[in-house]
Amino acid sequence: MGLNRDSGSASLGVSAHPAGIVRGFRRSARWSLFLFGVALLPASFLAAPFRAAQIFPLLPLSLADQTSTILNISILVFREGLECVLVLAAVVAGVHGPAQKDFRRPVALGVALGFVATLITWRIAVGVLDGLESRISALALQAATGLLAILVLLLVMNWFFHRTYWTGWISLQNSWKKDLLDQRRRDGSERRVFWGLALLGLTCFYREGFEVVLFLQGYRLRFGGLPVLLGTLAGAIFTALVAVVTFVLHRRLPYRKMLVVTGVMLAFVLLVMVGEQAQEMQLAGWLPKTTIPVLLGVFPAWAGAWFSLFPTAETLAAQFIAAALVLGSYMSATSSQNPSR
Repeated sequence: MGLNRDSGSASLGVSAHPAGIVRGFRRSARWSLFLFGVALLPASFLAAPFRAAQIFPLLPLSLADQTSTILNISILVFREGLECVLVLAAVVAGVHGPAQKDFRRPVALGVALGFVATLITWRIAVGVLDGLESRISALALQAATGLLAILVLLLVMNWFFHRTYWTGWISLQNSWKKDLLDQRRRDGSERRVFWGLALLGLTCFYREGFEVVLFLQGYRLRFGGLPVLLGTLAGAIFTALVAVVTFVLHRRLPYRKMLVVTGVMLAFVLLVMVGEQAQEMQLAGWLPKTTIPVLLGVFPAWAGAWFSLFPTAETLAAQFIAAALVLGSYMSATSSQNPSR
């Protein structure tokens, strides 16, 4: 599938030199430590509330809500964009020489069409949800869209699903590419192969774009379009940088480590989304609200704004169940890979 297990990189035809490997390892270590620091920063605030209390109360709660939303959205978009880059890297791997330019042009066109299709899907989703807002209550609509997004995100965070994703989806794309190239060698049907490769690029991009559209609808209904736009732009910029390094500069990044680290970050975002969703369902009357008195003085207002930590049994139970599902899936997948342990 184009990923080297030992190096955690996508094989893009770059020769490996010992000195280059050492430099790449050092860069990978620095990059991984940086991403781990970003992912663990919120946890450090939770572990030291007296330090966080000196920072977060200085921000208005509305600004804290929007800042947290922008960060979470950027992580979501970057994670999906990273997976798109990896799929495309695996697809174009192994094509060298003059055929490389002829191969990449239709794939790039397909990616552009996938981007346009994603924008159209966004506009359709916005129109449908805005139309429903006039028929049902805003709280009920936010609760419904948020619940659907969380169910999909739980599926994405499922490690067994991810193994199927890499072995099945990427293998399908590579098989599709091989059939198209074989057909061009047999009968020289350049036009059919061109549009077949374009369709391949479109499906690679649109698969991730559709998920992003779904994830962001709840945020848009809750916080408006500006935080969604800023978070999407931030995630897209980081994704574009990875794409440039991969396809233009032909450099190998520690993709495997990046997937793991962004997976940890995405798990944190999932817990925040679950807390927000449980509170939305309480406001919509879908869940009861059982306040835990002993936690009223423990969870300040900024904890809800930044981390969706609320002193109610339902919200905390929902976050605990989500964490247990993700950790259980990971542990099960790990034990199945290492049955002797």
